[in-house]
Amino acid sequence: MIYRLKRQSDFDKLFQKGKRAYAKSLMMLYTKSNNLKIGYSLSKKHGKAVQRNRIKRLLRAATREVFKDLNISYNIVFLPKVKEEYSFSEYVKDMTYLVKKESLK
Repeated sequence: MIYRLKRQSDFDKLFQKGKRAYAKSLMMLYTKSNNLKIGYSLSKKHGKAVQRNRIKRLLRAATREVFKDLNISYNIVFLPKVKEEYSFSEYVKDMTYLVKKESLK
């Protein structure tokens, strides 16, 4: 089961001590944990609230697709890179790449 990373203290720990991995459209911060918790962080550079919420919806959908069969225990934050167009398929591809690259299993 995938839980959401909600507390500011959890985000702060990841930003300070988390390992970083990079893909074409995403950056992933992660640390070992008791269960899988995933969060998303976007700045105002991504646009107004409507645009940021759309990006987060795409990221959540991609997360459900990629992590549905994985049984891992990490805290993860995804940070999308600023672009003109954001696509679901690109996020799925990059998340899959990052999970394999960092061998999160």
